[in-house]
Amino acid sequence: MNKTDKAQLGKGTTGLVIRVLRFLVNNAFSFTVGVMGAVHAVLLVIFWIAGVMPLVIFNIFSVIIYTFCYILCRINYIMPVYASIILEVTIYSVVSTYYVGLRCGTYCFLFSIIPIVIYFGSSLFKGRQRWGIVLMLVLNFISFIVLYVSFFNLPPVYNVSPPIMLVLVIFSAFAMVFATLFYNAMYIFSSENKVTILEQKNRQLSADAHEDELTSLLNRRGFLPMVKSLMNSDSTDPFCIAFCDLDDFKRVNDSYGHEAGDEVLKHTTQIIRMELPGCDICRWGGEEFVILMRHGSLVNSKGQLERLRKTIESNPTVFFGKQIFVTITIGLEEYSDKYSEPEAVIKKADERMYYGKQHGKNIVVFEDND
Repeated sequence: MNKTDKAQLGKGTTGLVIRVLRFLVNNAFSFTVGVMGAVHAVLLVIFWIAGVMPLVIFNIFSVIIYTFCYILCRINYIMPVYASIILEVTIYSVVSTYYVGLRCGTYCFLFSIIPIVIYFGSSLFKGRQRWGIVLMLVLNFISFIVLYVSFFNLPPVYNVSPPIMLVLVIFSAFAMVFATLFYNAMYIFSSENKVTILEQKNRQLSADAHEDELTSLLNRRGFLPMVKSLMNSDSTDPFCIAFCDLDDFKRVNDSYGHEAGDEVLKHTTQIIRMELPGCDICRWGGEEFVILMRHGSLVNSKGQLERLRKTIESNPTVFFGKQIFVTITIGLEEYSDKYSEPEAVIKKADERMYYGKQHGKNIVVFEDND
């Protein structure tokens, strides 16, 4: 398997994991209820084999309870389900400990619901209501202390065989560890997912506000109408469009990371603003900038851009003690009546910039080279 195939496999696996986690987050209560029902079905079989009939009956009722809870989940009655899980597990821990004793470890189920109490409680309760979560955790701990002290020296009603005892201890411990790991993973994923959604909304808001989020420059939505307005004005002053592209910017991201790349873009933005005061600057996309140079002929604008090019070349970005040098290639075009839309002028400047890329980079191209 070559590197490309491995990369595609890795992306596919990551995508599958994300889809599974998203499904579990969106169906968390239904999944939890289903797992709880399955756990009691397994316990039913274990106690049937052990001959502990009271706990067989109890687990039958537990399976029935979780079946009804699943139905409530599907019709979105969540609070009764939340309360039922907490009460059922607490009562089960007490009753099972009474019948088979502390050595079977069924009291561990008290700890298995702690992440459930926190994870679901944080979404069901808001504000001061969340102190109810703290109260439930305190009551859970008190229940454990009372249970342990009460049955510490009390012999169980049923003495199960060592193999059954071992199975119960391992199964109870597994339930506790699984709940802790699973709901922590769910919480981390849902939190990061919310952050991602928020970042997407912020980017959209920035786009709606005609401003680039990273550099605070104009974006296309804000820049193009500005050029169009100037083209339609009665002003006879010449103006130019410069299309700029940082050279080998991918190398910066690959060598230093995307955070370093962002710093380079912000540093470049500061230099452009300093060297070209009064000009309107747009982050066209990625490492591309488009500059509207008002009140400037082609010759004058070329001189300003040449100074800008040299300044960028000689002023590295400092990122965590490292100096990152970059250069810029610029295409320049002066507006004339032959252009009816802003995109046409920008395209000509872009073509000249591309020519510069093909012929050495780090250059200002202001005329066609046929």
